[in-house]
Amino acid sequence: MKLQTVQHFFNTIVFFLILVLFLTACSHPSTKSIEGVNKSTSKNLQVGQDHKDAGDNEQLFNADPQKKGENTDSNHINEQQENHKIDFSVKPNELGQVMILMYHNVSDKESEWSRSYDNFKKDLQILYENGYCLIGLKDFIQGRIDVPAGKTPVIITFDDGLQGQFNFIEKQGKTIIDPHSAVGIINDFAEAHPDFGKKATFYIYYPLPFRQKEYIKEKLNYIVSNGMEIGNHTYTHANLTKLSSEKIQKELALNVKATQGYVEGYSVDSLALPYGASSKSTYNFLKQGSFEGTSYKNNAILLVGANPAFSPWDTRFDPYRLPRVRASSPYFEQWIKYFKENPGERFISDSNPDIITFPKELKKHFNEKVANKKVITY
Repeated sequence: MKLQTVQHFFNTIVFFLILVLFLTACSHPSTKSIEGVNKSTSKNLQVGQDHKDAGDNEQLFNADPQKKGENTDSNHINEQQENHKIDFSVKPNELGQVMILMYHNVSDKESEWSRSYDNFKKDLQILYENGYCLIGLKDFIQGRIDVPAGKTPVIITFDDGLQGQFNFIEKQGKTIIDPHSAVGIINDFAEAHPDFGKKATFYIYYPLPFRQKEYIKEKLNYIVSNGMEIGNHTYTHANLTKLSSEKIQKELALNVKATQGYVEGYSVDSLALPYGASSKSTYNFLKQGSFEGTSYKNNAILLVGANPAFSPWDTRFDPYRLPRVRASSPYFEQWIKYFKENPGERFISDSNPDIITFPKELKKHFNEKVANKKVITY
């Protein structure tokens, strides 16, 4: 009897041990199995991502050479999302050329250095109808180009600070902007076409910019407060090839000092060369210098002619030798026609100022030193 009891007890213990081992095996899969699942899942995710990347759109992420190879999976997905937001039907080309138009006077007569009221209005209409939008020179130089998809930025500049560019008149006892002056025409056009913008840069010299002494301060402050810009045209409209480095610095510094005397703290940081004249031996003094406690630093130097400028992301872009298109007949019309017939040559926006998009065949011209911009080629 005792032997049977011991045998029964032993069988019970064995049964429970077997049961425990069985339950443990079911609830804890081996480490090998877990690693297998993770590797399989990771592989499947990677294949899915690679498949998503396959297609016509080649992308250059982290254009900053110091950041190459730092693309994490999360960043990669974000880049793909940005890619999907680009409207490739407009054929964006942000390595295309940009016209910097050079005007002088605006008056009732058309001549080599003066655009008539009517022709200036027509210029704006032609630009608008052909998909151009006004941007400021400062934004262009700094690569802050923010225009709608499919549109082309254009920059308007005025040399000499003439009265036809910005004029005040009296009407019914009030002082108003002359609607026939360049500022008046731009304002009226922008009111009718707000998507066109009303940017412009005025390169003035002293002592009498815009030729109305009593309104100098009011005009300069109006320009700045309305998103337009003031540039350096030397203090006396000097031919810089005939000046020493000391006198060049005096001309440029006095211009800055005078402008800041009317518009406190304003940064005058671009120069339009009077007569388009410069000397190689003194060119560095056009970029920066000082005179009697006033310093200047130009981020851009504008020439007189005679072509559109390269994109700020093009390796051929030189901010210290920016060409301009003469905005008079027949030059203005010729360049409008050229870009109409050669749309692949002009800058076409992708609408996102934080992304640079261009056809992959232009990659050889892309400046890879550009930082803080995402890049998409197609």
